[in-house]
Amino acid sequence: MILYLTVAVGTVLLAAMVESHPATQPYRVTRQQMCNRVCLLAVFLILFTLSACRQNVGNDYAKYVEFMHLVNSNAYVPTEPGFNLLVKIVYGVSGYENHLLVFAIYAFVTILLFLLAIYEQSDEFPMTYFLFMALGYYFQTFSTVRYYLALAIALYSMKFVIRRQWGRFILLAILGSFFHKSLLVILPLYFLASVTWKKWQLALIGVFCTTFLFFQDFYLKVVVFLYPTYEDTEYLEGGTSYINILRCLAVLVLSLFYYRKSIRDDRKMQFYFYLNLGALVLYVFCSFLPIISRIGYYLTISHILFLPALLGKTENGRWKKLLRVGMVTAAVLYFAVFMSRAYDDGLLILPYKSFFFHDMVNILSDVN
Repeated sequence: MILYLTVAVGTVLLAAMVESHPATQPYRVTRQQMCNRVCLLAVFLILFTLSACRQNVGNDYAKYVEFMHLVNSNAYVPTEPGFNLLVKIVYGVSGYENHLLVFAIYAFVTILLFLLAIYEQSDEFPMTYFLFMALGYYFQTFSTVRYYLALAIALYSMKFVIRRQWGRFILLAILGSFFHKSLLVILPLYFLASVTWKKWQLALIGVFCTTFLFFQDFYLKVVVFLYPTYEDTEYLEGGTSYINILRCLAVLVLSLFYYRKSIRDDRKMQFYFYLNLGALVLYVFCSFLPIISRIGYYLTISHILFLPALLGKTENGRWKKLLRVGMVTAAVLYFAVFMSRAYDDGLLILPYKSFFFHDMVNILSDVN
């Protein structure tokens, strides 16, 4: 716990020295640009080192090691071809089952994409990075590593949606789906969020959403068709997060105050607004769908960009200060709740263990 708090606080302090979109001068690097590079590199190295050096940290770490062993044995695994190919290459080059290097590569790419997305797209890098850490996104990369690589790709791809660079967006989503096929859901969801909807169209969408309440069996059959490995498993039990519902509601209420003046005619802000609205709809109407939170995360990850952008649109100095304090307080409370569950089976990021001092536990194949 102390290690995680130290990393979180230390990197947030480093991020505070980073200036979003610093002024540039021809043929020379400014002092602020150099400061940005040094601080970003330091943040990346700290996050990468902590992630790459872990051993059996994360609720599915041992399961991933088992998958890697099966891939190397040419046995069937439910993982995507990108993951399988990476394991084959790493194990082949290493000459042994080097699962630590596979996890390190995932950590490198995932953290790099998150930081690039935050730096390139955020209106206020320090605040966005603080939310990234406080809302637990970094520490959750210790679990479900394939999914969080996909989530980093989704966040990075948002700039292409906003710029209407659809070819790059589609290509990136398809490439990312070779590592986690759930990433394909951003193709329709992000496109829908990029549309400027009229009130009557939103009303029709609202009516359509009620079908999720009355035709749950049909939609579950669609999910099983897309994900046949979910059939007759606990994944079909569904469930939702009341914390995420409250979070989306709070963001919605806040953004409605800005809608006419700062969101309605701003392509980027409108995109974030509809992503949040879509997430709220999913959490409320589609709670019966398996792992709905994973689909919702592709939408709510935009909060770390949307909330600082709303701060930037606030002209009243006193209100802006109160709003910032409120956001920071809520994020800190969220982080406290998140860390209190760090030992739970669904997370298991504590206690932290490193391959320097701990050996890997036996996987299922070793026991059998």
